[in-house]
Amino acid sequence: MTAQILLPFVTLAGSLALSWLLVGRVLVWLRRRAILDHPNDRSSHSVPTPRGGGWGVVLTVLPVWAAIALAHGTAATVLPLLGAAAALVAVSWADDRRGLGPAPRFLVQMAAVAAGLAVLPPDGLVLQGLVPWWLDRVLAGFAWLWFVNLFNFMDGIDGLAGTEAATVGIGLALVATLAGAAPDLTLHGLAVAGAALGFLAWNWHPARVFMGDVGSVPLGYLLGWLLLAAAAAGAWEAALLLPLYFLADATITLLRRAAAGKKVWQAHREHFYQKATQRGRSHDRVVLAVLAANAALIALAVASLSAGWPAVPAGLLVVAGLLAHLARPAAA
Repeated sequence: MTAQILLPFVTLAGSLALSWLLVGRVLVWLRRRAILDHPNDRSSHSVPTPRGGGWGVVLTVLPVWAAIALAHGTAATVLPLLGAAAALVAVSWADDRRGLGPAPRFLVQMAAVAAGLAVLPPDGLVLQGLVPWWLDRVLAGFAWLWFVNLFNFMDGIDGLAGTEAATVGIGLALVATLAGAAPDLTLHGLAVAGAALGFLAWNWHPARVFMGDVGSVPLGYLLGWLLLAAAAAGAWEAALLLPLYFLADATITLLRRAAAGKKVWQAHREHFYQKATQRGRSHDRVVLAVLAANAALIALAVASLSAGWPAVPAGLLVVAGLLAHLARPAAA
């Protein structure tokens, strides 16, 4: 019993320590190889900074998830996910190093999402039976693919992606625990949170290293699977609430760019968080505002286990308030 109580804390602390250590070692290697992100007209930084610190995150999360799965007898479900995530690591690192067109990236992402959907419980309907099973899986696949990419899009200032991964991971762990879900789901969420916190020690403003696609794409993939699993288990309100800020910022920005006739797949500086830094807010002030909103979303996600759907409009109000705050000019 004591071991069961301590295991979540050990998972969180162990993942944090391992990630912190690995990111530090990766940073030394990136500097030695001069793998740097040089500022350009789309950047939110002003000095060349090593990119690829996400290696430390994925080299923490993948083996920890594998160990959790083997210990809980869920290897048949989790190991295919980790194989797909490893493929995303490979293609994302290639994109970080020499740049790939959208076609090969999307093809690998689609294959990874298809592999993940195949291991969702057959009787677990993400949309709670509102549509036929086959349509449920198609829509879930589109949502997952969008989440993978939006998580990558939102990794544009110091500390933001790491903070989001940590808060969503902790929120999922709380929801899974309070809902009486399988304990491995709690541990998977805490492993992601710990790895993200270890990375944040190096990525907080001013960042010493950037995550890169090698970290943000696999993180979006694994968090997306946890959110879909939570929704399929009946906690769809929590699955929607926890990442709601990222969903809103990325989706609204995409729709704005599409309406303006811009190429939506190209890098840009038009997200709410990016414009907030352009208006005078520092990276850490923006991230702290997001962190405050995410804390409220975690509380609403927990409340939704008993309150149900009324927690969702409350979450929309929280995110609307955050977006309005980010849209205002910074105080002098």
